[in-house]
Amino acid sequence: MASDSPSRFEATPQERRIPLAFFSFLLSRLAAVFAMQIQAVVVAWQVYDITRDPLSLAYVGLAQFLPMVVLLLPAGDLVDRFNRKHILSISWAVQALCSALLLWLSYTASSDVTGFYAVLALFGCARAFTGPTLQSLLPQIVPRAQLSRAIALNSSIMKIAVIGGPLLGGILYAYGGSLTYAVCLVCFLLGLALLVTVPVRFRKEARPQETTAWKRFTAGIAYIRNKPIILGAISLDLFAVLLGGVIALLPIYAQEILHVGPEGLGALRSAIAIGALLMGIYLGVRELKRNVGWIMFVAVAVFGLANLVFALSTVFWVSWLALLVAGAADMISVNVRITLIQLATPDEMRGRVNAVNMLFIGSSNELGEFRAGTSAAWFGAVPAAVVGGLGTLAVVGLWMKVFPSLRQVNRFEDATQELPAREATA
Repeated sequence: MASDSPSRFEATPQERRIPLAFFSFLLSRLAAVFAMQIQAVVVAWQVYDITRDPLSLAYVGLAQFLPMVVLLLPAGDLVDRFNRKHILSISWAVQALCSALLLWLSYTASSDVTGFYAVLALFGCARAFTGPTLQSLLPQIVPRAQLSRAIALNSSIMKIAVIGGPLLGGILYAYGGSLTYAVCLVCFLLGLALLVTVPVRFRKEARPQETTAWKRFTAGIAYIRNKPIILGAISLDLFAVLLGGVIALLPIYAQEILHVGPEGLGALRSAIAIGALLMGIYLGVRELKRNVGWIMFVAVAVFGLANLVFALSTVFWVSWLALLVAGAADMISVNVRITLIQLATPDEMRGRVNAVNMLFIGSSNELGEFRAGTSAAWFGAVPAAVVGGLGTLAVVGLWMKVFPSLRQVNRFEDATQELPAREATA
């Protein structure tokens, strides 16, 4: 599959430049992600303030997670059949409505958390459409030649919101929940206003081929199953996160092993995001051009090794650096995975394929934390983290044998070889 010969998908000088529309899209998404990150932190604090019951925090997550899981596959179908920009606008508008409802609940000083759970369930429904739409809309804004750089810049800039959103939310909440939700509402509306200015230059007319709703919903799963590159990339990331993630164990390490307290815990959590941010910026400037399949496998292996170093470390700065490296390696893997999926998937299938990708990757995050927590309860935190790191390395070795086509991908453009000619040359 790999080849060192010049690509038949040569980019024109205009295509080598990331269009200005992408930066408008980036700013709109940044505003929306800031709102989501601020709101996620504040609503959890507020519900706990009302109930003083730790179980209520589980319900906060469950109220958002269950609707999203149920609606992801139907959402992917709608994303492929209708205007993606319009779907994203509606999704953000519903999320803005949720911020307004939370503002009203907070302003009225409601002590009944049922209303909060209901709003969060509606918010989870909207998020089911946001994820696959965002992933599928980007290739309609940015030309293929710049897709990898755009994905890297997009991922790195979003880390700013992931890092700064919770911090800003904590500061705002000191002045009251009403003010915080008002800021979230303004951010969602700002994101909507900026999205209106984003032109969609590479949109293709939808060509639905499946005859029933069930066939349309499951078409993404069937497509992924028959494409070794996509299946290998998604499953490699899924099992690496499922086995190797240590985020759930950070409070135990901070308190009982590193003895650094809550401040150290915050620093450990930020190390992963900082590593991802720095690597994302680098990939946005210096895109990967050769041996991308090998690079993905190496990145996941480095992710496993870094988590193994963290598992065995008793020195804070060593643990911090290990998590920094793990975050950077994970960003490389994510960049390669998303770019390959986008390039190996026809435009009329991207919504459903990205919905399946989000379903599995999102589930792996949730199940990964559950795996780490239960393993720590059974065997202890250090053995659980060590087994996870070793498991990640084992998965890398096994996947290199099971998915040789993924290993042999040289350039991102090689992924288009499995596409119909009309799609590959678009």
